[in-house]
Amino acid sequence: MAGRARAQAIRPRVKPGAALRLVAQCLPLLALSACLTAEAVPEIPAALQGRWGLVAADCEPGRDDAKGLMTVGESTLTFYESRATLDRLSERGETQVQGSFAFTGEGMAWERLVSLTLNEDGTLTRSEIGDAPDADSYTYLPCP
Repeated sequence: MAGRARAQAIRPRVKPGAALRLVAQCLPLLALSACLTAEAVPEIPAALQGRWGLVAADCEPGRDDAKGLMTVGESTLTFYESRATLDRLSERGETQVQGSFAFTGEGMAWERLVSLTLNEDGTLTRSEIGDAPDADSYTYLPCP
């Protein structure tokens, strides 16, 4: 009996439905805080997404040596020996994007400011912007 009396003394007395009302009052605040803290994933425009090759042979399916192939995803660039993830957008349009990309490959990691532009002739230009000695521009053909 002593154990039962003790359990009743420890259990808080809550009016029926009070907990449900408290939860209902807090839900809008929880939803708002989730919206404020959630970070949107940067997105590369759909017109730029797909497979692109420096030369037509890079687009041939099953090639092991397609070193000029670049696959553009919603927030990634995938190359023969490296991968880049878009960290921050600085410019975005329907046919152009520029932002900071985090690259990894061959045991290394580096950051690069990159611009992707869909040209009027259907090619895609990838430009690496900055003072890096290997910063350059490359023009890709769309893979069928």
